[in-house]
Amino acid sequence: MNVIVMGCGRVGEQLSWLLINHGHHVTVIDQEAHALARLGNKFPGQKVKGIGFDRDVLLQAGIELADGFAATSSSDNANIVGARIARIIFSVPKVVARLYDPRRAEIYGRLGLLTISSTTWGAERITELLTHSELDAAYSFGSGEVSLLRIELPAHLVGLQVKHLTIPGEIRVAAITRRSQAFIPLAGTEFQSRDVLHLIILASAMERLQGMLGLQEGG
Repeated sequence: MNVIVMGCGRVGEQLSWLLINHGHHVTVIDQEAHALARLGNKFPGQKVKGIGFDRDVLLQAGIELADGFAATSSSDNANIVGARIARIIFSVPKVVARLYDPRRAEIYGRLGLLTISSTTWGAERITELLTHSELDAAYSFGSGEVSLLRIELPAHLVGLQVKHLTIPGEIRVAAITRRSQAFIPLAGTEFQSRDVLHLIILASAMERLQGMLGLQEGG
């Protein structure tokens, strides 16, 4: 992919290197030279000094050929303006804006802009770690609304089937690791002792899952 990253703070810097390490071509825009210097002299991508939502700067960065645009500056307003220009004016296929204010994330999400609220994600992730310590969250999606969990099968579920731990739209067994081999189960797959389950779950269904697994406090 050809990706433009607007803003070279800590998030923009890490994102740029992650994309580079995954084999993508990256152009980073920032109006401060010292911010671009964070990337170092060995950065193989392109650096463009300027305002990330300025049309001429975006053209210099090659936005007409971009496959993705990430707005990661420290300003919510700048990120939204940049994201809207990338999506609406230049028709970039994949556009993501980082926002601090979760209320804005909800508003712009309704307008069709993909946003990541670090405030919401961080708060929900901390809550999850504090209140559901028995469950190992391997990954969270969106702003923490959906998580991928890894759990060792409780003894009382041995012999039951995947369908008994499935709630449509809330909880799904995505994979099972059995004797070091992972596979995608069917609804009728029976759980076996020492199975490791990989579950996709809505954050709102976490307590319900704890009940099904027998992990409630005092249970």
